[in-house]
Formats: sequence, C-alpha cells, structure tokens
Amino acid sequence: MRSELALQQRDHKISHPLKLYRQEPTGSSYAIARMNMVIHDMEGEIVRGNSMTNPKFRDSDTSLKKFDIVVANPMWNQPFEESVYENDPFERFEEQGGLTTSKADWAWLQHTLASLKSNGRAAVVLDTGAVTRGSGNKTEDREKRIRKWFVEQDAIEGVILLPDNLFYNTTAPGIIIVLNRQKPKSRQGKIVLVNASVEFKKGQPKNFIPEDGIHKIADVFIAGEDVPNFVKIISAEEAAKNDYNLSPSRYVGAATDETYREIPEIISEMRKLEQKAAKITKDLDGILQQLNLSAEEKP
Repeated sequence: MRSELALQQRDHKISHPLKLYRQEPTGSSYAIARMNMVIHDMEGEIVRGNSMTNPKFRDSDTSLKKFDIVVANPMWNQPFEESVYENDPFERFEEQGGLTTSKADWAWLQHTLASLKSNGRAAVVLDTGAVTRGSGNKTEDREKRIRKWFVEQDAIEGVILLPDNLFYNTTAPGIIIVLNRQKPKSRQGKIVLVNASVEFKKGQPKNFIPEDGIHKIADVFIAGEDVPNFVKIISAEEAAKNDYNLSPSRYVGAATDETYREIPEIISEMRKLEQKAAKITKDLDGILQQLNLSAEEKP
C-alpha cells in the first residue's frame, strides 16, 4: 500500500543502514518487505495494517508519527467510502483541502503530507488523472479543490510525468508528485514540471528508464530551470490560471526526433514540387510525340 522511509542524517550525509518504517495491508507484501529488510541489512519496523483506515505509526491517538522522507506507491484510483475520510482523528483530510471523492489519490497525498516533519519531503507515484481531474469544469470538483489547497500551501515541489508501460499492473503512464514542506527560497511559489515521457528504452515485457535517464531526470529536477521540451517551471499564479491542472504535458511538450517546419515553408516546397512535376510532364509529352504516340496511348 505505501512505504515510509526515515533517513537518519549526520553532517548532511546519510548514515547506513537506513531506517525503514513501512506498513503493509496484506500478508504476502508484509513477508516480502520483511525479507527485503533483512537482505539489505536495514534497520526499521514493518507492521501490518491499512495506512488509510488504521495508520500504525503514531505519536499519540490523534497524531501521526512524522518522517523526514516518505516514498509511496499506493494503488491508483483506489475506492474508499466517504465515511473513511469523515471525522478523521489525525486531521488529514478536512484540514488539508477537504474530503476527496471515491478515488483516494489525493487522500494518499493528504496522508503523506500529514506524515511529514516540518522540513520533510515526499515522492508519491500516482495515476496521471490525479493532476488533471476536475480542471476546466465549471462545477466544483473535490480533487481540484485539494490541488488548489496544496498549491496555495506551496506544498508541491514538482510533478514528473513518466513513460508508458513501466508498471506491471497497467500500461498507462504514471506521475511522481514531489512534496516539500520547506522549499528552498529559490523554489517558493514555484512548481517544477518534468515531461519525462520519452526517457525510456523498450524492454520485455515492460519498458524501463535506463540509468542515464534516471540521472538526467534527477539532475534537471534538482537544477529547477526551464529546459525546452523537457522542463517547465510554473508559478502558483500560472497554475491557478490553468485551473490547477498540474500535468507536465500541458506546459511542456516531450522532445522527439521529429522535425517540425513552418507552414509557409511547406507550401513553398509543395509549389516547387508542382512546378517540377509540370516540367517532367511536358518533357514526357515531347518524348511521346517523337515516338508517334498519342495522348490516349500514354501509359
């Protein structure tokens, strides 16, 4: 369901082994997580349970444990009854943009934000629809209202659009939403949008992002500067003008090997080709006349 990673830092260096806190809802995923922790010699605590309905890592009955870094890959568009969000003792929903719809994408982001320390950061993998649903509609939309709250709170550091066919349970592309409770001054009021949809190699049975592609994406995100056909930095005001649509593909087109030309240039070339074709036809008529062939006998 989700994993929560607390990195212990000393003098700006990550100490090893990392300390892992993770909650898994099923026995199989719990067992695999436990084995991975042992194999990788990691310190930490893994428990069973549903993080949405019964979060186990708490400081008190009404306060969640806070983490330095949270990494999560929840089920996309997961349905929950609205009663799950109502009267939440941990103040995850109504206090952070309101109750969501039956889709829990933004509820997971609300839970993640509530699990971060005052300087905490997070990366959450979700369906692309999470950053577009409701935008452009005249009627009030709950997910858009939550997105608006996150933007106004300056909690979203960036959104990264991933390539198609990376995940085993779907061929659809995903997004990574990066949260930051304490953005550096240079990024305050801004959102980094990365269109990494073409940064992949074909694989069997799934596509994958190669090592150099991973570094490329990470480097441009850290740099936080516009890159044609790859990165666009938008302001909170620009996000509002676009009705809180935060999809990178709306603001920046993916780089491709295709070349695009101006329409007048294309028309000019077409006219030259027509003139050339007319000359070829005239020359062919002359040859046919010398061969005593009529127009009706032309091949």
